[in-house]
Amino acid sequence: MSNALEGVLQRDKLIVLAALSAAAVLAWAYIAWLAHGMSSTGAMGDAMAPMSMPWTQADFVFTFVMWTVMMVGMMTPSVAPMILLYARVGRQAAAHGAPLAATGWFAAGYFLAWTLFALIAAGAQGALQRAALLTPMLSSASAAVGGVILVSAGVLQWTPLKDACLRQCQAPMQFIQSHGGFRADALGSLRIGFLHGGYCIGCCWALMALLFVGGIMNVLWIAGLAIIVLLEKSIPGRWLPRLTGTALIGLGLWMLAGQPLPI
Repeated sequence: MSNALEGVLQRDKLIVLAALSAAAVLAWAYIAWLAHGMSSTGAMGDAMAPMSMPWTQADFVFTFVMWTVMMVGMMTPSVAPMILLYARVGRQAAAHGAPLAATGWFAAGYFLAWTLFALIAAGAQGALQRAALLTPMLSSASAAVGGVILVSAGVLQWTPLKDACLRQCQAPMQFIQSHGGFRADALGSLRIGFLHGGYCIGCCWALMALLFVGGIMNVLWIAGLAIIVLLEKSIPGRWLPRLTGTALIGLGLWMLAGQPLPI
């Protein structure tokens, strides 16, 4: 009986992991497809010119979808341990006759928070494009703006807000226990997932703003930021955010001095 139960638990773990992997792969494939499309048409050429033209409703919807998919692709690897933990506890609770809400509710709450962030980011992109502050490849067209974003993101890496949010992301079990524990009701599970997503946004939003510097469709830049987010959540302590922050401040000052971004 014990072996059979362990087999079921292992199978369910693989199902959850496969679903998360599939979501990440599909999201990254979509990002790569968009980036390739932009580069193969000469950075969208006349389709993006003039950049200051008013957006249509279709433009905003497309950009919102793009940001949403990009956030799913970037954040799935770093949230996977939390979702797998939630699924494991749920399986154990079900085995003892006290089932929790499906893990999908928790995951849905988390990605709902990032979907709202994508909505804000899409609006910010529209404002920057109307002000002609983005290039056709959707990177900063102004060294001053790019430098300010880099310095600001670097400073925020040193703040108590960053530390407080990162602590919630680095200790999944402690986070859940300090916010009401695992929930049997779907709305409760959705709420705690949304709350975790909110802390994650508080931890990472400044890093996401760097997409406006290196290029929203720059796949290597996107991947680099996703790796930084993953490492920050995986490595205990505050030394990595401090190191990253110092590097970002240095790059920002470099740009403000009129030098091109060296990466």
